[in-house]
Amino acid sequence: MTDNDGKKTLGLGGSRPGNVKQSFSHGRTKNVVVETKRKRVVVPKPGAAAKPAGTSAAPLASDPSKRPAGISDAELERRMKALALAKARESEDAAQRETDERERAEERERRRAEVETKEREDREREEKARAKADEEERKRIKAEVATRGAAKKVAGEGEAVEARAPSAPRKPDREREAREKAVKVKPGRDDDGRRGGKLTLNQALTGGEGGRQRSMAAMKRKQERARQKAMGGMQEREKIVRDVQIPEAIMVSELANRMAERVADVVKALMQNGIMATQNQAIDADTAELIVEEFGHRVLRVSDADVEQVIDSVEDKAEDLRPRPPIVTVMGHVDHGKTSLLDAIRKTKVVSGEAGGITQHIGAYQVTTDSGSVLTFLDTPGHAAFTSMRARGAQVTDIVVLVVAADDAVMPQTVEAINHAKAAKVPMIVAINKCDKPSANPQKVRTDLLHHEVVVEEMGGDVQTVEVSALTGKGLDTLLEAIALQSEILELKANPDRAAQGAVIEAQLDVGRGPVATVLIQHGTLKQGDIFVVGEQWGKVRALVDDKGERVKEAGPSVPVEVLGLNGTPEAGDVLNVVETEAQAREIATYREKAAKDKRAAAGAATTLDQLMAKHKADQSVSELPIVVKADVQGSSEAIVQAMEKIGNDEVRVRVIHSGVGAITETDIGLAEASGCPVIGFNVRANASARNSANQKGVEIRYYSVIYDLVDDVKKAASGLLSAEVREKFIGYATIKEVFKVSNVGKVAGCLVTEGVARRSAGVRLLRDNVVIHEGTLKTLKRFKDEVAEVISGQECGMAFENYDDIRPADVIEIFEREEIERSL
Repeated sequence: MTDNDGKKTLGLGGSRPGNVKQSFSHGRTKNVVVETKRKRVVVPKPGAAAKPAGTSAAPLASDPSKRPAGISDAELERRMKALALAKARESEDAAQRETDERERAEERERRRAEVETKEREDREREEKARAKADEEERKRIKAEVATRGAAKKVAGEGEAVEARAPSAPRKPDREREAREKAVKVKPGRDDDGRRGGKLTLNQALTGGEGGRQRSMAAMKRKQERARQKAMGGMQEREKIVRDVQIPEAIMVSELANRMAERVADVVKALMQNGIMATQNQAIDADTAELIVEEFGHRVLRVSDADVEQVIDSVEDKAEDLRPRPPIVTVMGHVDHGKTSLLDAIRKTKVVSGEAGGITQHIGAYQVTTDSGSVLTFLDTPGHAAFTSMRARGAQVTDIVVLVVAADDAVMPQTVEAINHAKAAKVPMIVAINKCDKPSANPQKVRTDLLHHEVVVEEMGGDVQTVEVSALTGKGLDTLLEAIALQSEILELKANPDRAAQGAVIEAQLDVGRGPVATVLIQHGTLKQGDIFVVGEQWGKVRALVDDKGERVKEAGPSVPVEVLGLNGTPEAGDVLNVVETEAQAREIATYREKAAKDKRAAAGAATTLDQLMAKHKADQSVSELPIVVKADVQGSSEAIVQAMEKIGNDEVRVRVIHSGVGAITETDIGLAEASGCPVIGFNVRANASARNSANQKGVEIRYYSVIYDLVDDVKKAASGLLSAEVREKFIGYATIKEVFKVSNVGKVAGCLVTEGVARRSAGVRLLRDNVVIHEGTLKTLKRFKDEVAEVISGQECGMAFENYDDIRPADVIEIFEREEIERSL
């Protein structure tokens, strides 16, 4: 379509009221044209220059006739707010960019100052060395002049003696000839021995003086040798002893370079020690150390792990320590009310938003009590699959609050939480929850705890117990007082003025924010802009978000924050360390990634031929159910993979081909198609392109939000790979009385059914002297001249075997049926 100006437009729906057209001019979007029945209104395109204040928004809001058709007051107000919000966000981004640019400029200035300082020190060092060399040269010249004077004096006396005795032969002055030869000026050079003139094409072609010439260093060495020869012999150069760094493996040429020795000499030394190696071959650190010591240098053994030495592990001084809030981990069995108890303390409703009413992530919160003390809480899952999460929570905690339901007593995950707390050697407080229920029995809980070596204070022990109710709020103040008392006894302190160190509680891949890690700071203070390394990943702190969703500039000890700015998703449980430069962080992350890859390769590799054959045989005998797992957070992914590894037996197993965090992508669909397996999404969804790809390729995508359902479904699918169990059921016996030969049929046995029943469709075995001679099926089963389906006990019949004729009188026929029974894991 075209408008009156001849420009192309896109019409949406003909000429009806509110019809919107998009105007184009030379491939660029200009304005949006809104046509109504009465008039035509041109709305500026997004990003166009805004009109002066008071000339556009106010008239449109006050005068309905000037407002575009179809836009209500609420819609106009919403658009104006969105515009103001976009401008505010743009100003914030501009301020942030200005701050980053200023920091980069300061960093460049600092590096430039360091380089200039280093260059100035090098120049001063060179000037001192040059002055020292000049002073030694002056002394040497004075000594040489004195020596020459003495030589001339001796020569004059010799000439006087020679004049008195003319018959004596005169010896040639070899020393003078050598000096004249040394200072002889070569053609094509100046009087001082330097090369003169330019290299011309004629000189280069004729191969004259302009050919390949010696360097200035070679000329100086030659002059030095001539001078030393004239002074009375060569002086042996002093050996320079160097500090040679030796890694775990080093090439021969690199070793020679570090020692400043000739490669041929190093190869010769290796051969003398019985090692035949060329300059391009690598040798181990012990052999290299032997060679270095043989050449008289000092050995410095280094390894790839030395890159992690930049991470400070210094002990804090007592005067630098400051009190910090306690880290309290809430643990216990599933559905015992851990999250509800924490909600009652925080006055929130986290549990209402959880799938299936159970916690499947690890959460970190900070709570300020009525007395003003600050507590950091970690909420851990209670399901059996989340063992690793509970272990991580116990490792970073100061106090463990063990929640036990008064109506359920001690359960398996309660025992596991007790073991985690004992392994971490942290004090424990038992919170007996659901005391408001009629069936509550707190005394039974205290008694059950004795079986696991947890002695409460009421029974003469040192473990505090508090009866609470998350529903009514009973005992919450007493629980907080018990936690505060325990933290005062522990005297928890940390140094906030050092490089930050923390533990990754949880990690996930956010669609809009990228990799996000929930970090609990343990030492120091993490600031915005810090460069850090965490596990196999590294990054620069782009933003810090607290547990309330608000941005903060820094986070001190015992503060849980979400860290943005990573280059990848770290593993839950990794340690975050702040380093000085990006180069150090990148180097440490690269080393850790390589070490982890080598470890995985070594774990999955068969080292001997026997192991390789055994592994191949085991793989062939076991049926596998491959799956691809994508979860919302790293901890859930880890828990699902561990749960999948426990499913199976000697015949079938579940193999997780790939696990990760984030939405299901086309890459996951392609991997699933190549492996012929389904994709399992836990609290994540597939994007539009992945869904289309899955529909085209026939890949099944299953979504889950509760880990119970996921494990049960995978277990059922794995059970389908089990071969059915075949059971035999004996239904009858028959004795052969006589054998007849029938044309076109063969041998037919005249039998008497002695027990049970003989069926035409059943399997048969031929027994001779209680030994199985043949196993097969019946070709025919006749009663008199009629073909029958079965013959009961006590009746006679005729039987013929399929493809078998060796039958004799007195043989016994065993009749049986097979039934298949489905198996399950």
